[in-house]
Amino acid sequence: MVHFDNLIDTSPPLHHFLRMQIIKTAAAMQRLAKKWQREQTRVGFVPTMGYLHDGHLSLVKRARQIVGQRGRVVVSIYVNPTQFAPHEDLSRYPRDFARDKRLCRAAGVDVIFAPDEMYSSADSGGYSTYVVEEQLSRGMEGASRPTHFRGVTTIVAKLFHIVLPEVAVFGAKDFQQAAIIQRMVRDLNFPLKIIVAPTHRESDGLAMSSRNKYLSPVQREQAIVLFEALQLAKKSVQGRAVAAPTLKLRLTKFIAERPEARLDYIEFFDPHTLQPVAQVKPGVRMALAVFFDKTRLIDNARLCCANLQVLWSAKSNRELTVLD
Repeated sequence: MVHFDNLIDTSPPLHHFLRMQIIKTAAAMQRLAKKWQREQTRVGFVPTMGYLHDGHLSLVKRARQIVGQRGRVVVSIYVNPTQFAPHEDLSRYPRDFARDKRLCRAAGVDVIFAPDEMYSSADSGGYSTYVVEEQLSRGMEGASRPTHFRGVTTIVAKLFHIVLPEVAVFGAKDFQQAAIIQRMVRDLNFPLKIIVAPTHRESDGLAMSSRNKYLSPVQREQAIVLFEALQLAKKSVQGRAVAAPTLKLRLTKFIAERPEARLDYIEFFDPHTLQPVAQVKPGVRMALAVFFDKTRLIDNARLCCANLQVLWSAKSNRELTVLD
């Protein structure tokens, strides 16, 4: 018997490899986006800060699935200064545009929007307009990085106005960020849909991140403690509720067993309101941030044994069960 599904070529068509454009100015990108609008061309958008990895490419793949081969997929590459505090890693954030171009071309991206500047000063003075979400951004990342989400919402709003996508795809690793972007889109009537795709992980469970590059071999080995803490939390609430302070203390001690790890925060929260919960039970979401020297990693998952997902780990060429 012939299985016709096996005969389908799902690789990007040749014209994507030949025509990928690199656009450096907001004006040029917006002109192209308006042209696509007039032609009723579907546009999928993946905003990034570059130094792409398989997690980013999975978002590109999802965008392509949504808009189809006749649609257009745009990836932005811009290390946004307004989401970094002065003491954070803006200057050393990893960059490799030549590599990013190769990966985007191979993934079938139509346009890379890589502006040199997004906050150019006007003749009358400096840049002074920001977008601020005031409810979902208070806790977790918002508490640890007070100016972070103001920078995120501002740059994403600007990118949406420039790229004019029908759909934008974000990763669940930055769950709070995705929730805030969804709220901004709803509250400010942006005419697009936000898709939140599952977290992409290494073969040992570590969430893929551009910042993983910073880790020493010893730190990389110990960094899986974030994933292990999520696993431990999931097991702790199987079939019962646990007081949040009790579970936080247990996980804090568990993480402290790794000498390279320094806990920033652990939070258990309602996935819809992002409000902390007093009792941790199946369906609650957990987020955490852990430092390894100056490198700060984040992760999160829904604590529900009935919601296990099986994701594909490209590096190990096997399936990996994760909590998300």
